[in-house]
Amino acid sequence: MSRVAIAVHGGAGRRRPGGACEREIHAALLRALEGGRSALEAGRPALDAVVAAVTVLEEEELFNAARGSVLTEAGTVEMDAAVMRGEDRALGAVAAVRSVRQPIKLARLVLDRGREAILCGESAEALADANGLELVAEEEDLITEHRRQGWRRGSGSASHGTVGAVALDRSGGLAAATSTGGRAGQSAGRIGDTPLPGAGTWADSGTGAVSCTGDGEAILRAACAHEVHVRLREGRSLAEAAEAAVFEELARFGGDGGLIAVDAQGNLAMPFSTEAMSRGWWTAKGSTHTAIA
Repeated sequence: MSRVAIAVHGGAGRRRPGGACEREIHAALLRALEGGRSALEAGRPALDAVVAAVTVLEEEELFNAARGSVLTEAGTVEMDAAVMRGEDRALGAVAAVRSVRQPIKLARLVLDRGREAILCGESAEALADANGLELVAEEEDLITEHRRQGWRRGSGSASHGTVGAVALDRSGGLAAATSTGGRAGQSAGRIGDTPLPGAGTWADSGTGAVSCTGDGEAILRAACAHEVHVRLREGRSLAEAAEAAVFEELARFGGDGGLIAVDAQGNLAMPFSTEAMSRGWWTAKGSTHTAIA
């Protein structure tokens, strides 16, 4: 089990002031790591581990995902999520969902069903309902007072955001998962990088798994997650590949952000070009760590 590894992130952006808030972020990242680590130590696949980790982060109001989602220009919630399995590049993703409590579980359902790769809006919500996933009674149940106040001020309460996880399991399988509430003040129906393979989410067991966060439109244009894959396939180290994706490709399109990545050897990389990116990691060879700036 020496190669087993997992990393999580809670979004790239400005650093939040205040020690209490940072303590809460560290604690949430640790809970997410524990959820994913438990799955890996039990011999379960990497896909189970990343879904377990992201499910924890979706339940935290600190982050821009599920209950902590930022609001659109109309004051509504529209969430995107994706999971990707490295062994066969199977993808499950949902976009612009408004009533699903944990979008990452719906993305996993789409992957497991295998009929489509990406579903959006009401069709995705109907699938969740038909398969017993938890829906909220009212969209207001997903809107926190913090996000509502930010929307009223027109600031979007910008802070840490998109959540994600990447993992390598004991059989060498890789997986990635990402979940987001999108961009504060976005137009209704806007879909960002998170649910699109090669942009915000990517996994290939021959190279690595990647989850991105930051300027969604720039990440899309840069194909940021796939750029890590391309450089790994060319023989570059994970650190070189990840840094090139962020500081060369993403920057070339005027974007800021970051990513977490794990390769087929269990190496981890977490570069970011923003002031902060909340993140945590664990490998079977070492201890658990979390960081923000």
